[in-house]
Amino acid sequence: MNLVIASSIGAIGMAVLVIFVRIKAAKRPVTAKKIILPPIFMSTGALMFLFPMFRVTPMEILEALTVGMLFSILLIKTSTFEIRDKEIYLKRSKAFIFILIGLLIIRIIGKSILSSRIDYGELSGMFWILAFGMIVPWRIAMYVNYKKLFDQINGPTNTKTI
Repeated sequence: MNLVIASSIGAIGMAVLVIFVRIKAAKRPVTAKKIILPPIFMSTGALMFLFPMFRVTPMEILEALTVGMLFSILLIKTSTFEIRDKEIYLKRSKAFIFILIGLLIIRIIGKSILSSRIDYGELSGMFWILAFGMIVPWRIAMYVNYKKLFDQINGPTNTKTI
């Protein structure tokens, strides 16, 4: 099976998983730990760059980070919180699912086009950087918004947020 097709199927599977996780998450209160941990867990993927086949040029790093940060704006705009029963919950957003599907389609098209020009290992590294460049600003924005609501509920002197 072609590597682009296999990775696209994997990406579709992950997108479906993210949609279900997001729907379930809206039913439980948010904690700072739940916001902070995903980028930390994802950071272990940087170990791929120990292997030469995944290394990218500084320009490719800049390109991937820029695109990731631009995509993060859409996620930031659709991730809002609300207070219910003195707990903070993630608001469900119908736009989030469509944005996630749109980003997935852009990713698959981009990978299909770029796979004929860029080595598969380098391309994998670039897409990891893109994803990391998207999740970190998104989660930072989520944490800042969460912290504002947390302080509103508990007062700014309470430092136990994690």
